[in-house]
Amino acid sequence: MSAVSDEAIQKAKQDLDRHCVETIQWHFSPETGCPFWLDWAQKQGWDPRAEVKCFDDLIAKFPHFQDEWLRDLQPEVWIPKEFLGKPFNIFETGGTTGMPKQRIGWNDFRTDYSEFSEKISDEHFPRGGAWLMMGPTGPRRLRLAIEHLANVRGSSCYFIDLDPRWVKKLITNKHFDQAKAYMAHVVDQAALILKNRKVTGLFTTPKLLEALAEKVDLYEAGIRGVFAGGTTMDPQYVRFLIEELLEGQIGFYPTYGNTLMGLAASVPITAEDNYSVTYYAPQPRAVLRVVDPVETTQLRAYGEWGRVELTTMTKEFFMPRFLERDEAVRREARAPYAWDGVAQVRPFGAMEKNIVEGVY
Repeated sequence: MSAVSDEAIQKAKQDLDRHCVETIQWHFSPETGCPFWLDWAQKQGWDPRAEVKCFDDLIAKFPHFQDEWLRDLQPEVWIPKEFLGKPFNIFETGGTTGMPKQRIGWNDFRTDYSEFSEKISDEHFPRGGAWLMMGPTGPRRLRLAIEHLANVRGSSCYFIDLDPRWVKKLITNKHFDQAKAYMAHVVDQAALILKNRKVTGLFTTPKLLEALAEKVDLYEAGIRGVFAGGTTMDPQYVRFLIEELLEGQIGFYPTYGNTLMGLAASVPITAEDNYSVTYYAPQPRAVLRVVDPVETTQLRAYGEWGRVELTTMTKEFFMPRFLERDEAVRREARAPYAWDGVAQVRPFGAMEKNIVEGVY
């Protein structure tokens, strides 16, 4: 395990505090802010620009961001002044049914995935080698983000579409045969591409990866790296994927991400860690905290389970203290990351109730 110096941790905290203050100044200034936050501050009767001097102030003074705001309000309320008149992307969250949460954006997804490109190996994702994405496209940010990531690396990308909402509905209604048939339909399309086209990099969910590997020898097909996300991956399952499914020949890069955060990369997975996956947010643009589910201003101790809280801070989007529907173990900083990580992410309350994850 790579230790992180106290100096590096302190510098990361200073960078976060500075970025936090800049973000608050941006979103709460009439010259640059968006209608939602300017109206919110006026109703609250206090000025965050005067009172937030560091990230800890944000945690102490802001309530939890409500997902209903992204479901119920028209997207235009989130447009900062600088972006007025510029057409925006509308991205929806993945597997939920009913009115989805929607986040608008312009370039954040490019920034997030360009940064992530520096965290994957040229050996596993050769520059210029084609990619295949087998996952949710449609209104999800992931479609444009994966293509941008491939393009940044000089590559083009093939796509196999997936509708996670339909799969979730089938499973919830106990139409298991239809869900299985739909999954087979998706996998068959991917297998056909791999048979007829030269592809070196793959993005998919672990469950689809497992189903694809039953039909295709991935290494023989040319795959050298797998970038995966979207579902619970306990240590036993991770070991199975790395040692048995990919046979130690193909690079495996789990990520924890969503439309609201971007993506958190994992540190290299090793047998010494017992195949436990730890993710680190792209600070200072996004911050993940593992908090007490009841006293949510309180961090859990290292090694303890808690609820995942996300704060996103970019010029395009400010979202303080959003409680994710996930729980995780809080982990210490680990090089190259000088801030907390979240490990063994799973749906919140997974041990107490049955969670439908579908192909995620």
